[in-house]
Amino acid sequence: MDISLTFTISAFVTFFTVIDPVGLAPVVVGLTSHFTNAQRNVIVARATLISAGIILFFALVGRYLLDRLGIELYAFNIAGGALLFLVAVDMLFGRQSGTRETKAEAEEAMTREDISVFPLAIPMIAGPGTIATTILYVGQAAPHPFSLISVAAAIISALFLAWLAMRSCTWIIKRVGKTGILVLSRILGILLAALAIQFMLNGITTYIHTGGFIR
Repeated sequence: MDISLTFTISAFVTFFTVIDPVGLAPVVVGLTSHFTNAQRNVIVARATLISAGIILFFALVGRYLLDRLGIELYAFNIAGGALLFLVAVDMLFGRQSGTRETKAEAEEAMTREDISVFPLAIPMIAGPGTIATTILYVGQAAPHPFSLISVAAAIISALFLAWLAMRSCTWIIKRVGKTGILVLSRILGILLAALAIQFMLNGITTYIHTGGFIR
């Protein structure tokens, strides 16, 4: 098989796996059950655009920035896992506030409870794995324009599917009802907690294997 084709297939499969569009849908259901459809669509669109901006930033200056600051990739795994664990705790104990009655209160709630940046954009979509994957693939593709196009196409395709999956999650809310959402939120909280711990364990394992604990 041609090397460029192999690289392209690898890029598509890797970004789809890391971003995991299908896995985002139930998370959005649990986090946005108290929002209106219009608010949810805005959050989903904003999260996708913010994620694209973050990925683009690290694609352009990621490796240079990390080298200059002396930051290793495993630090992203540990930090992202810790932040995600806090979200899992909130979901487990149902700490999401209710819907505001007036327009001003609703706008205030959207500002304070805007989940498009955290946790959807960071770390669910443009998390440690996505950032690390972006820096790795852009570094490998840098000398070859076609390979860079392949990486860009893989990222755009994965983000589009993520947006589509998150936007289509509303039918789940309509079918399972409020009780189902509460149960689903608790289950997702447990799964997110496990995922958060796995993020941190991956970072710690990489840290140990690379000899970081010696420095």
